[in-house]
Order: sequence, then structure tokens, then C-alpha cells
Amino acid sequence: MKALQYTAIGAPPEVVEIPRPTPGPGQVLLKITAAGACHSDEVIMGLPAELYRLGLPLTLGHEGAGVVHEVGEGVTGVAVGDAVAVYGPWGCGRCHSCAQGKENYCQDAEALGIRPPGLGAPGAMAEYLLVDDARHLVPLDGLDPVTCVSLTDAGLTPYHAIKSSLPRLGAGSTAVVLGVGGLGHVGIQILRAISGARIIALDLTEAKLALAREMGANDTVVSDEGAVAAVRALTAGRGADAVFDFVGVQATVDIAMAVVAMEGEVAIVGIGGGRASVSFIGTPHDASVRSPYWGSRSELIEVFELARRGQIEVEVERFSLDDAARAYERLHAGTLRGRAVIVPGG
Repeated sequence: MKALQYTAIGAPPEVVEIPRPTPGPGQVLLKITAAGACHSDEVIMGLPAELYRLGLPLTLGHEGAGVVHEVGEGVTGVAVGDAVAVYGPWGCGRCHSCAQGKENYCQDAEALGIRPPGLGAPGAMAEYLLVDDARHLVPLDGLDPVTCVSLTDAGLTPYHAIKSSLPRLGAGSTAVVLGVGGLGHVGIQILRAISGARIIALDLTEAKLALAREMGANDTVVSDEGAVAAVRALTAGRGADAVFDFVGVQATVDIAMAVVAMEGEVAIVGIGGGRASVSFIGTPHDASVRSPYWGSRSELIEVFELARRGQIEVEVERFSLDDAARAYERLHAGTLRGRAVIVPGG
């Protein structure tokens, strides 16, 4: 079968031929219908050899959807022909966090060597994907896999971050979104759907700010040296009750910390490597900073329900598997409007 693999440190990914896997006991083999490209993949492929830990070659793709093609011995709950999406942050299934569906916070995954598909285990940018357990499959129930596959990360990750902040986001509150990219443009829609917050979106280009307004942002601000003053002015000096940094570079983290209100919250979602500086004098009183990761299985079900009701959607650009490497070129260049989706059969 064809697969897009990262084969050598510093080299671009390439399409290769590899054997099609066979499901063992408890496993499920999917015929992939869609796989999403993510900035996380780019970060991984940019790591120097001394920091890279995921093994080579690595089949990319931690956002996946497909049709059940074959099941291993003992599999229940899914059948051949079912259209499903893959819940990505695989855990042990037995620890306290996993028992709550929070496999994104599995306490034993690292020690057991459990890795998400595309982030250590073979990923979804292939004609077939081997899934370790049927519990990691969520029915699509009529959703289009191409337009919805990115919700498994680009929807789930902002949903988890925002849902945890909902006590701060009632009527009269303000939320700031930093970065209107793959996650940020969905985050704006989620805020509109489940919170009472006024939404202020920040990005560097007018094209991204226009997208933010299309998605439901109430105000937009250029993310430059005047951004902090602009946000403070829009909030009558008070600042934001919650700030969601979907970029995570030092410049955006600094803005986030400068615009958060007293008793507010900063969620650093992007993996740009920025660090927040917190101190009694320099941080607004009782403001908090957190670094949420992905989301739970139950939250993915909720995200799909928002999509079914037409409350959120992902802007996508389609690429064939043969042309998948170009999706990462576009991602690196910053010319994608939303998310790149690889369609193996198209």
C-alpha cells in the first residue's frame, strides 16, 4: 500500500510502498478515506536528531477517518463497512484518566510505549491504518470524512481548551483568540456555539482576520506591537477573561500574558515553544496559565454533534496521497486557509 512517511531527519516526507497490515486480536484495520495534515507534524519533522524520539520511518497522520475493512479476533462494537473517525491520543485504557475517557492524559502511556497514530505509531496518511482497539473509533454517523476528519484534532483540541474555561465565559465576558489558523478558526466557532463571550481574534494578516470575522469573531486586531493596547481598549482596560493561544510562540505568549484580566486564564494550546512568565507582581491577581492537550473521547463525540448541527465546520483544502508532501509545503509557507486533508482515493 502507499503511505506518506518521514524517512530521514531533516528530509521532506515521501510517498513509499509498504506492506498492508493485518489486524491481530482486538485490532481493527481501516481503509482510509481522509487524513489531516497538522502543524504538529511539521514541528516533529523539524526536530534535530538528538531530540527526535518517534522512530524512522514514520507514517504521518494523527487525524484519520476511514471505513472498517477487517477486524481481528474478539473485536466487538464495530463491523466491516462502518464509517468511523479515529480518536488519536491513545492510552492504556485502564488507568484512572483512561477510565474517564481522558486517554489524552493517560498516566501510563509513556511507560508502556503507547504512541498516537502518526506521532510514534503508524499514522493515517496511507491507504490503510491499523487501529489498536475499537474504543478508539467514533462513528461518523453521516458526517463527511473529508470535511470532518480534522475535527479529531483541530476541533477536539480547541473544544477541550474552551470547555475547561467555560466558568469564565458567561454573558459579558471576553475571550481572545491568538492565531486564526487550523485550530483558531474552529476555536472561534466553538466559542460562538457554547459560550457567551465576546470574541477578539488576533493574527498577522488581513486575510486571516477576514477569516476570523467570517467564523464569528466580534472584533479583530493585528497581532503586532499595538495589539496589547488595542485589546485593552476594546475591554475598557480590563483585559480578557480567557485567552487561547493557538500559536504558542514567544510573541503570542507574551501578548496573552499582557491581555489576561484578573482572575482570568491563559491556555497555551500551540506548540511554538514560547514560555509564560508568572510572578506575584507581574501577573494579574489570580490569573492562571495552563497547557491543555488534545481532548477526551466523550469530548470528540460532542464536537461531532456540533458539526452535525451545523455549528462548526472546518475550512479544508484537498490533496491526493501522491501529492501529500505538497500539503506540508503549503503548511510551512502559511498559504493554507484552513486545514489540508489527504484523500487517498482522490
